[in-house]
Amino acid sequence: MLPRFLLPETLARHDGASPEIALENCSLPVLLTLGITRILEQENLEVTIWASEDRKNWQQISAFPKKSYCGQYSLVLDLTRQPQVRYLRAQWTMGRWRPGQPNPLFGFYIYAEEVKLRHAGAA
Repeated sequence: MLPRFLLPETLARHDGASPEIALENCSLPVLLTLGITRILEQENLEVTIWASEDRKNWQQISAFPKKSYCGQYSLVLDLTRQPQVRYLRAQWTMGRWRPGQPNPLFGFYIYAEEVKLRHAGAA
């Protein structure tokens, strides 16, 4: 399944959710990268990660801290403790620091890949 985009680069003005992606191997940790490529001043973006075993019942399993600047931010999901998870999706909410301003505008993507773990050997 991995690596792949959980959400391809998107230009959004409203809260939303990504399509779900199917996981083939749920026994590995997953590295998620949130890339924010465009933002207006005094805005914030909060991205949460949701999981499901049947595509009907979803539960939040992780979240990126609120972001207000362009950049790349990483988050590791340890799915080894949740072997029942078969699907992932992202949801996002946007806000402005001051009420009454125009709708927020964000350009962003979320990329998922398997975590490459290295084991320390004996010297």
